[in-house]
Amino acid sequence: MSATYSVTATPGAEEAGAVALAVASLPATFGPAAGGSATPDVAAIAGGPGWTAEALHAIEAGSRGVMVVNPVPEDTAQLSAAAEAAGTAVVLDLRWASNPALVSQDGGPDAREAFRSALGTAAMLDSVATGAPGTDPQRLLGEHLAALLEVTGTLDAVSLLQSGATGYTFSGRLANGAPMSAHGVLTAARPASVDIRLYTADGGVSVRLPEPAAAWPAEVRVTGPHGGLLLPTLYESAHRTAWRRLKDHLTAGTRPDDLTRFARLTALYATFADT
Repeated sequence: MSATYSVTATPGAEEAGAVALAVASLPATFGPAAGGSATPDVAAIAGGPGWTAEALHAIEAGSRGVMVVNPVPEDTAQLSAAAEAAGTAVVLDLRWASNPALVSQDGGPDAREAFRSALGTAAMLDSVATGAPGTDPQRLLGEHLAALLEVTGTLDAVSLLQSGATGYTFSGRLANGAPMSAHGVLTAARPASVDIRLYTADGGVSVRLPEPAAAWPAEVRVTGPHGGLLLPTLYESAHRTAWRRLKDHLTAGTRPDDLTRFARLTALYATFADT
């Protein structure tokens, strides 16, 4: 069956987002664009500095969809306006926040629902993000924040306590006023991942997120007075989940709220620059 939407990817997007593999896993919807000067239906770009300008160029060129892989915090106001005017679907493939365990695409139980159901009685939240040596700590911080915001919805009174070549520490408060702390560590002693643990008076919620290209799934556990519950295991990478979301929006003619939600991350990230 021929692909419905043609796709091109920059080398950076292919390296960071395994675009060819994700597209090949959805052959009835996406396929590589043929050679020539024709504008692809979907442009996949890397989310390094300047990605908003590159995405804006893809929209102006006529692409119906834009996939941004692992974007760094940037002002998305102009891009959001252009996407709205052109009817272009812009999906952000976030390193950890796009994991299907955080927000189920099929309406099943997920980490966001579990966390937000427990936030009213939260006592504290602790989180650790691990990156390989040589990782940019500031980039790891943005990726870490994106995952935290996906499950908590908001963080207040954030403050950067320490930042250096080997990691960072910051603190803040949850919606109910409970304290939270987060740490970023660059080490080869454990695989790159994010752990988020919310503690309540009678239990809590925890999630462990692996790298998007990892062969193992995320793990979400909910603990309460009646014991522990492991939420359904989802064997799908964050990359493929992002492409499935783009497919759904292109098919329905709708636009995702990725840029609106990312603007909240950008605003929060900017507070660290003033610390």
